[in-house]
Amino acid sequence: MPKDSAAYTRGAIGSTLIKTAFAMVPGTLAMSGYNLADAFFVGRLGREPLAAMGFTFPVIMLAWCIFHGVGVGVVTTVSQSLGGGRHNRAAGLVECGILLSVLISVVIAAVGMAGCGWIFRQFGARGNTLVLVMAYMNIWFFGCVTGTLSGLGNSLLIAAGDARTAAVMMMAGMVFNAILDPLMIFGPGPFPAMGIRGAALATVLSQMLAAGAVLAIVKFRHGLIRLEKIPARRLFTAWKMIIRFAVPATIGMLMMPAGMAVITRITATFGDAVVAATAAAGRVEAVAFILPMAMGISLVPMIGQNYGAKLYGRIRGIQRFAMRFAGIYLFVMAALFFILAPTVAGWFAPGDAEVRRVMILGMRIVPWGFSFIEIHRYGGFFFTGSGRPSVAAWLNGIRMLGLLVPLSLLALPFDSVTILFCARLLADTLSGLLAWYASSRLMKALPANGAVPPAPSKGFFGLQQMFPPPYRRTK
Repeated sequence: MPKDSAAYTRGAIGSTLIKTAFAMVPGTLAMSGYNLADAFFVGRLGREPLAAMGFTFPVIMLAWCIFHGVGVGVVTTVSQSLGGGRHNRAAGLVECGILLSVLISVVIAAVGMAGCGWIFRQFGARGNTLVLVMAYMNIWFFGCVTGTLSGLGNSLLIAAGDARTAAVMMMAGMVFNAILDPLMIFGPGPFPAMGIRGAALATVLSQMLAAGAVLAIVKFRHGLIRLEKIPARRLFTAWKMIIRFAVPATIGMLMMPAGMAVITRITATFGDAVVAATAAAGRVEAVAFILPMAMGISLVPMIGQNYGAKLYGRIRGIQRFAMRFAGIYLFVMAALFFILAPTVAGWFAPGDAEVRRVMILGMRIVPWGFSFIEIHRYGGFFFTGSGRPSVAAWLNGIRMLGLLVPLSLLALPFDSVTILFCARLLADTLSGLLAWYASSRLMKALPANGAVPPAPSKGFFGLQQMFPPPYRRTK
């Protein structure tokens, strides 16, 4: 018998969010752990391999944004179905979503491997750095379907209210990756020394193991995979439902690698030391978001379940608690980053004073916007879970293309890395304030429990949904 999958619609809001967040801490640590382990061990190979890892980040982010967008489509529709008590419908959506994810992964792998060299030359990678980038990415592209299925399977567990198991599976994959990294990178004993290629292969193999395990749990514990023949009409109907959420989620997420590609190109003009420092700092940055990300991972399914169950008062309570938590927690983390910057920089670049200097500078400016980054991200989750996914795309677009890229370009005429970091801080702050205001307007637009909410407006690709009018009760 499948476990109860609508647990997010009951219990005290604050304790449910905190309990779920702490259950997911190992999982978010694992997500950060993949990047941190790769950066730590590859950093021991020297400046060029670490810089090569920095160049891979925008492309990997781009691919993951597409995978994540499809996952959002699957998880949102599944969560709303589970919240409304429609388990059979949820199971059908899961199976169709897995097929769609695999198909998209194969297409991305083929395109990425065919154009790998051209892509990274556009980002400014040259010489031996380009060779190292291609060595890493060709393996990563070949095995990216394993990461897609692993991530989707864990998201489905969270959507079904089984966050603790999802966290265990994420942690198991990360531990396996951390064990394989030094073996495949440095080649002790019978293992061949593969260098940066070993880091990519370790990631693919660990994700393959995690994907098999997590999908088995989704099938046997929750009954959401039935391996039945899917009629073409049902398949395309389910894909249409998923794509309604996936397309705007993907577009919004794609704004991030598009913007990061430009930022990486700007950063490259300052030299490999700055690229290496920002790459390492970016991976350390993920540590600050472990607990907020743990809470955020469950927000879309939690909001979706309550939206499907028409428990709008709970959604308002979730919004108040989550936004306050993100603001306070990440302000404290920013203060810690400011104090510990020299120590952390020494861990990642013990033999390179210039990399350490730039890394310390970034870690003392950028983190003061961490609270606003997470508030911005949470704001998009509330719109997506409430059936308005296009607003999340608009919020991401405003942050990346409307604020971060134009402000970062100011660093070029002034030849200033400091301005580059300050541009990130200002963009994060402004976009976070916008997301907080917009999500607060959304909470006022939701009706009382049990009522049918008005259909979202569709003008100008959903932009009007960002500031919906307050809900008016009829007598």
